[in-house]
Amino acid sequence: MASTSGQPSAAVVPHSLFEDAQALLVAPLLVAFAVLLFQHAELLTGGTVGIAFLVHYLADWPFGPVVFAVNLPFYLLGVRALGWAFTARTFIAVGLLSVYSEVLPMLVALESLNRVFAAVMGGFLVGLGLLILIRHRASLGGISIVAIYLQQRLQWRAGIVQGAADVVILGAGVFARDPVSVALSVLGALALNLVIAVNHRTGRYMGV
Repeated sequence: MASTSGQPSAAVVPHSLFEDAQALLVAPLLVAFAVLLFQHAELLTGGTVGIAFLVHYLADWPFGPVVFAVNLPFYLLGVRALGWAFTARTFIAVGLLSVYSEVLPMLVALESLNRVFAAVMGGFLVGLGLLILIRHRASLGGISIVAIYLQQRLQWRAGIVQGAADVVILGAGVFARDPVSVALSVLGALALNLVIAVNHRTGRYMGV
């Protein structure tokens, strides 16, 4: 049957094992570098990474183990809502983010960093990392898993759930950081969402 658009329908070619592997290695590294920028500039972000930042700042616990632990309760829900493959890839991505976040400060020394640049560039890097993971059917766990689950069960829009959670997390930042830091963190979140909104549109690219 001919395509109604007049364009031949292209066969969907799944990502190879190598392609998925490089995505799981590279994407968490981009996010970990953003974490390094945020830490140096005393900023935070949304999602479970943002929750880990709050714990890191308030309790002075190392970020890497915290971000890994924060995500643990969400994996069972991930299996139910998104299947074993998605959850396994997400577990690997979060595990690597945890490791990278502890190793990068040993490899990179930031002597001077503009906080506005850190907010925007950090947001871009997190957005790129998430975009790669989305296209390879993975995530950084936590809030995104809950958002997708609620969309499937209650028809709540995942984007709205994710956005509302980010607002709460960034709002809670006032208990850990000063108002200027929170405002810059919001700027970083806007940069992150700009990357996702512009580059991840239904029908333009289907991650498989």
